[in-house]
Amino acid sequence: MAPHDRLRTRGSAQPLEAGTWWYAAVAGEAADSFSARVRKRMRHAWLGSVLLVAIVYAGLTLTATGQRWENAVLVGGLTDGLTDGTSAAGTLAAASEASGTLQHLTVFSLAVALIVLTAIGMVRGRYALTVAALGTVAGSLVLAEVLQRFLLGRPDLVGAPPLLAQNTFPSGHTAVAASVMAGLVLVVPYAARGWAVGLCALWSTAVGTYTVAAGWNRPSDTIGADLLVLAVACGYLAVLARRGKVATARTGPVPLRTLVVTVPLAVVAVCGLSLGTSLLVESMFVLDPADPSVPRIAHQAGPALVAGAGAAVALLLLGLLRRVDVGVRPAPYRLASTVVDEEAGPFPTEADHEIS
Repeated sequence: MAPHDRLRTRGSAQPLEAGTWWYAAVAGEAADSFSARVRKRMRHAWLGSVLLVAIVYAGLTLTATGQRWENAVLVGGLTDGLTDGTSAAGTLAAASEASGTLQHLTVFSLAVALIVLTAIGMVRGRYALTVAALGTVAGSLVLAEVLQRFLLGRPDLVGAPPLLAQNTFPSGHTAVAASVMAGLVLVVPYAARGWAVGLCALWSTAVGTYTVAAGWNRPSDTIGADLLVLAVACGYLAVLARRGKVATARTGPVPLRTLVVTVPLAVVAVCGLSLGTSLLVESMFVLDPADPSVPRIAHQAGPALVAGAGAAVALLLLGLLRRVDVGVRPAPYRLASTVVDEEAGPFPTEADHEIS
């Protein structure tokens, strides 16, 4: 064995310096390292999000029962407008006006959000996080458009009118709002993450709910978009963890300003999911499909379910990053039972030996 191939034991057991190639190659890959644990968590969350997108799409878009219920959600909005004395033409005109308002609001919000995300990242000097945040927004929008236009169709299984048979899965408007919220998770400091993301999540949830209430999207479109954004964000976070861009955050008492926004978000998640699910079951399986009250109950179930799902996705993303600071140098990692040679790097502490 050549001298430079010997296992060396001299040197002191010093921690590996974060950011070096030794850290990335050895410490960052250690099973018990913080980066590895965060990366594993994000991979699991990414896989779960993708599976949930597939379940929502298959259950509500590729089955006749799901299509009838979502069509009833849209018809219920028109029915509510007719029962309060509004004509059919007036109801359709109001829905069209609401859709136009939502279109302009979303475009304006996207432009402002991109500027804000870039400004926060640049001011903090977190260029990798800025790229990841903008990539989350752009990647979510591109994926939503590609899936909607080319990959995920909506076969007409119930003979619905052409207006109700159009494919809108996943929702592009909801993807805009949810991706801005996810991008904010990446660029804001850990101390401000809770209240900043909570406020943005409330806005994002309101946008998704309004798209369903206005008849612009079905519940599956909005829920699928929220889960799609969660998958994209978890993918970027896994990459950042792989590069050693995560560290344990210094935690203290939860600030009151954080509770002011996260508690209402939790209330929306619990109440929306429970109420929406109960109304969904009632309108889909309990009542007779010919019952005239089905569209009204379905229309009530749709926005409630969407609001609960949007708030739950935001809370889940915050929970996945609990005590995780993104974009900072991680603490040096000390390899167990190893020593570090300044020239050779970390090697097992074994005596020199020759291989015969």
